[in-house]
Amino acid sequence: MAKTRVHDLAKEYGMSSKEMLGHLLDMKIPAKSASSTLEDAYVSIVRKQLEPILEARAAQIEAQKKAAEEAKAAEEAKAAKKAEAERIAAEERRERERAEEERRRAAAEKERERVEAERAAAEKKAAEEAEKNRVHDTAPKSIPSFTSLLDQIAQQEVVLKQQSEEAAQKKAAGQGRSRRAESGRGSRHAAPAQGAAQPAAPGATPSTDEASNGHKHSKKGRRGEGAGEDRYSRMAREAEAYSHTHPHSHVVEEARVAVEEASRESSGRRKRRKERRQQQAEEAAKEQRIEEALANDQDISQLDTVKVPQGATVSELAELLGAPANDIIKRLFLLGTPLTLTESMSDELIELVADDLGRDVNVMSKEEENSFTFYDDPADLVPRAPVVTVMGHVDHGKTSLLDAIRHTGVAEGEAGGITQAIGASQVSVKGRRITFIDTPGHETFTAMRARGAKVTDIVILIVAADDGVMPQTVESINHAKAAGVPIIVAVNKIDKPGANPDKVRQELTEYGVVPEEWGGQNMFANISAKKKIGIDDLLETVLLQADVLELKANPNTFASGNVLEARLDRGRGSVATMLVTRGTLHVGDAVVAGQAYGHVRAMLDPKGNSVTQAGPSDAVEILGLSSVPMAGDEFRVFQDDRDARDLADQRALKARIEEQNRVKHVTLENLFDTMADAEVKELNLIIKADVQGSIEALQDSLDKMDQSEVRINTIHSAVGAITETDVTLADASNAIIIGFGVRPEAKARAAAERDGVEIRSYSVIYKAIEDIDAARIGMLKPTEVEVQTGVAEVRDTFKVPKVGIAAGCMVSEGELSRDDSVRLVRDGIVVYEGRIASLRRFKDDVKSVKAGFECGIGLENFQDVKPGDQIEGYRIERVARTE
Repeated sequence: MAKTRVHDLAKEYGMSSKEMLGHLLDMKIPAKSASSTLEDAYVSIVRKQLEPILEARAAQIEAQKKAAEEAKAAEEAKAAKKAEAERIAAEERRERERAEEERRRAAAEKERERVEAERAAAEKKAAEEAEKNRVHDTAPKSIPSFTSLLDQIAQQEVVLKQQSEEAAQKKAAGQGRSRRAESGRGSRHAAPAQGAAQPAAPGATPSTDEASNGHKHSKKGRRGEGAGEDRYSRMAREAEAYSHTHPHSHVVEEARVAVEEASRESSGRRKRRKERRQQQAEEAAKEQRIEEALANDQDISQLDTVKVPQGATVSELAELLGAPANDIIKRLFLLGTPLTLTESMSDELIELVADDLGRDVNVMSKEEENSFTFYDDPADLVPRAPVVTVMGHVDHGKTSLLDAIRHTGVAEGEAGGITQAIGASQVSVKGRRITFIDTPGHETFTAMRARGAKVTDIVILIVAADDGVMPQTVESINHAKAAGVPIIVAVNKIDKPGANPDKVRQELTEYGVVPEEWGGQNMFANISAKKKIGIDDLLETVLLQADVLELKANPNTFASGNVLEARLDRGRGSVATMLVTRGTLHVGDAVVAGQAYGHVRAMLDPKGNSVTQAGPSDAVEILGLSSVPMAGDEFRVFQDDRDARDLADQRALKARIEEQNRVKHVTLENLFDTMADAEVKELNLIIKADVQGSIEALQDSLDKMDQSEVRINTIHSAVGAITETDVTLADASNAIIIGFGVRPEAKARAAAERDGVEIRSYSVIYKAIEDIDAARIGMLKPTEVEVQTGVAEVRDTFKVPKVGIAAGCMVSEGELSRDDSVRLVRDGIVVYEGRIASLRRFKDDVKSVKAGFECGIGLENFQDVKPGDQIEGYRIERVARTE
């Protein structure tokens, strides 16, 4: 039987190696270090002796957990009670505010009504006064100025009314004169009354008193009176008859109604015609969109969804939504985030504004912008072969497993052999095909996942039974989980001595991979790739997992899929390996893959044979693309090659614009060349120091420098460690970060490496001035570069005789060496710089300690070490300038 090491036994019981050595010492079992081996008899004694201790520890942990849960529950109840009280108080406050607002509104409305009534009374009084003082002109206008037919009819009505009133007055005056004339004649001649109504009789003789002087005059007067009477009477009768047969109000009302009806019908017809044309245009556009969506196999229910790229500006969002930009700016202002037309918006802001406008949007990343979305009718879907990727740690048997599967497939039948020619392969198991992607490295798998390419259906995680879970095994698990792919675990090398498959299962449970027989979701298979043991069971497990996933695709449509790999062949040009995920790819199809496009001139299957078509889950090698696409790019087939060329040109143009707009950060090394190219006329600095005096001293020194060629601007200065916010500011303003006695945080270092921002640390001012001045005049000499070797965190301190205070540390990054220079950092401030006096593990002096191990560190001539401090190790290297 194999012996058990002390550290393995300690790991099994969840304790440190030091604690286990202490227990072994109490049991008087010989063991010198964590790497010492124990006989089985000793192991049995240890297990028996430690059982009560483990039970007590488990009970203690359970009690602590229960106490923590009770405390958490009490805190949550207290927080809920406080939140409820705050909510009730807020409701009461809002109710009071609403009542106050209603009272103010009612008072304002009452005041407005009073002012309106006073204004109306004043206007009425002024109108009556003006009407009273106005000079009435009843004469008709010689030159009427009518603005419309209704105004003309109204004016004519007024004229007719005036004429009627005048005719009535004249009639009344004529009747009065006629009665006076009849009474005079009756008294003089005693003639019949009807004589007055007739014309003057020729036989009538005047009286003797009038005959001498007034005969002629009296005769003329009688003729005038008779003629006037007849004319006025006739005019009165005609006016009365006209008023009875043609009432003015009726005529005017009929004319007004006719004009209004004609105007209403005319405007209504124009409005209806305009609305009908708009509706027809909208229906035609909608039908065209539906036809295009059906032709491209898109989901019709998503037609109204607007696709918005990440980081879209306000003007771009307004154009995509078809809304005024001012409306969007107003909503952003109300949200407390005022932006201009050219400023970018976050994803949350885009969704909030679109929801307020009643629009449905889909914010797409840069990878999603170059991807395609298709919709297939469930009735058109048919089962397809699964796509499998084998992943695992180095030397755990990935290549051996693929070779064993290849021989198994060939033994079962020649129809599904595997070849390593084009990076993908297929085998046939019981009449069903399985497509294998030949072990893309973890970096390739991550890159494909980053581009949004989900080409793998199932991941086979291979773990050696004699080695267990290793770092790349954990990395593979994380990649598969991030891609949302089910994991089948193949425990390899079960034929080797010391193999323990159950131990592998136990270790994998720590990372969320639990076997089905233990109540988990993952299938396990014990295999030996070298001796071909369990290969058939593994393949059947893959098919079973594929049946659970119900993998289906539509083969009766245009092809789409992903690029597995691509290369430039000297004789054949651009050669790309495509994995078809839906549809059928034919020779001659117009294809777009990333920025490459072209016609499929030839296709080769995994065996290297020429084929004319490829269905779902088939991997083929195609020729005919205009350029070499990127691994992971999506491809699709277009019916018209012009559409394919236009899409590829648009993507290429967008990529060129992004490359041109990419910010080139200035550094002290390339400052002189950048000035010579007239790209930079100033140098922006961000200064961080441990004290304010250092900042002021450096600023004074910079002000005294010659700035005729380049102006030096300090855009930000503060006391404290270099943070991620400082790096973000430097990235936006193309600045260099200068630190005095301070160090960058871990996140700040990562952000600086990602964005290409230079961080320089100094301990004396003249060194920084020399570097900046040398960079300004282009005389930078080879300098010494600081390389960080490791970081250790101080867990506790203890006193060592003849040494002083030693720090008990855990190395968290890199590897600390005894020869390294170190600095002690406390809350981002450097409090000590020097060297290591002693470096020990347990009681032994060591040369170096790697990450994940504990150690004791004594600093040279420094005793003020506290728990929580960080000890950074570094070394100085001379690096020659290459620019």
